[in-house]
Amino acid sequence: MTLPSSASRLCFLMLACLASLPLSQAHAAQPRKAESRAAPALFSYSQSPAAMAFADDLASRRDLDPAWVRAQIGAAQRIPSIIRAVTPPPASQPKNWAAYRARFIEPIRLNAGQRFWEENAATLSRAEARFGVPASLIVGVLGVESLYGRHMGNHRVMDALVTLAFDFPASHPRAAARSEFFRGELEQFLSLMNRSGRDPMVLRGSYAGAMGWPQFMPSSWAKYAIDFDEDGQIDLFNNTADVIGSVAHYFQVFGWQSGMPTHYPVQVEAGRTDLDTLLAPDILPTFTAARMQALGAGLEGAAAGHTGPLALVELQNAGAPSTYVAGTENFYVVTRYNWSSYYALAVIELGEAVQARMNAPRTGAQR
Repeated sequence: MTLPSSASRLCFLMLACLASLPLSQAHAAQPRKAESRAAPALFSYSQSPAAMAFADDLASRRDLDPAWVRAQIGAAQRIPSIIRAVTPPPASQPKNWAAYRARFIEPIRLNAGQRFWEENAATLSRAEARFGVPASLIVGVLGVESLYGRHMGNHRVMDALVTLAFDFPASHPRAAARSEFFRGELEQFLSLMNRSGRDPMVLRGSYAGAMGWPQFMPSSWAKYAIDFDEDGQIDLFNNTADVIGSVAHYFQVFGWQSGMPTHYPVQVEAGRTDLDTLLAPDILPTFTAARMQALGAGLEGAAAGHTGPLALVELQNAGAPSTYVAGTENFYVVTRYNWSSYYALAVIELGEAVQARMNAPRTGAQR
């Protein structure tokens, strides 16, 4: 998903079941039997002055029918499970790269990724030739984001976006900025639905409103989604050609450099490596290879000869020693899809693992 998370980010909460069963006529005739109580009605945003004022402003700025915009936003429902999903936990759990990696580099995704690559090899090759983005990276993204279309989310996109636009939890340290972000995504979504003639209340996605195989937020759909098979429409839910082309286009726009590795091995030694200096820029490539070595980071071979900037990327392993890599500008590009080094390396390594399967000699059982 193209949302800072976390994505990565990556378990979805189910909607709470709020409906109760009505009493039968036989039970209703027995006064001593407990009567069922109707489930509380979900809050509709037609009751929200802030939401309706936003609807009028959006319609005016985007030249949309005000009644249509008010009707769509007003029909959205506040989903408490979505609010809980973005509420900061009382105490953060220690990050664990090994555990995070194991969630994605596992047999189900490897098998599904190999099958997807085999079925879409020609399209992946065409995307790589046009955009310069390796097929392995595209395959890795789609495996992590939605398990190749199996898990695209079950929330109505309108409910998710409106809930987070107007009821983002105030306990979040960046509540105002996040609320503003989701109002922008809501605006993009309604504009997109108006242009395409689709019903905004039908599409479903993640608890954050991300959609389709690549889990694009509405703004990413508007900016980066493409009609890669040139059939006259963009479909990231059912058309794998559009999915593949759109992911490749996304990375190209963010500056992917064809032929450049995403990262190199690096040796870090306690007492010798100046971690405070090397980790200060976070994952933004800042240091030359020579400067990294002068600060005590061990680089060998191609890494030592890399001509662009590098970043020392730390991936914590709970109580165990951290994992480190030297990230290139392309590693940083992968983090623009989801602003997490853990996500980026999981995507890269899943794609590489699937590619290794594709390149391995086939046994009789595999044919």
